[in-house]
Amino acid sequence: MPATDEAVELAVAAADAADDIKATDLTILEVADLLTLVDVFLLVSTSSDRQLKAVTDSIEERLQRDHARKPLRREGTAEGGWLLLDYGDLVCHLFSTEEREFYALDKLWADVPRRDPQTGERLGGSPAPISAGSHVERDA
Repeated sequence: MPATDEAVELAVAAADAADDIKATDLTILEVADLLTLVDVFLLVSTSSDRQLKAVTDSIEERLQRDHARKPLRREGTAEGGWLLLDYGDLVCHLFSTEEREFYALDKLWADVPRRDPQTGERLGGSPAPISAGSHVERDA
């Protein structure tokens, strides 16, 4: 079963909030066919603890304001280089660049469909992450 429209819309809003704080390598992974409780993951990279905290705050504020959603659970710390925001159908994995490389969720979930972090549309080509603000042409 594909991800719900609501979960995808939430992921796009969270990606937009992260992009506002200049986060990089924004990736939406559709895991609904493999996991029963989660539809999509949002993976985000940041360059510092301070930016990681700011991205986390931005996502929480945007999803509360625009979607009346609060995280069900929050794990990790900015100082540790990794934070997780669990919204049920969406899980945001927010990393320092080093921690993202260490955990390698992109590789672990290499076979799942990707969605465009700006539009939520399914991507057809490479499963590589999309950098914030990039305007890469994609095959339809």
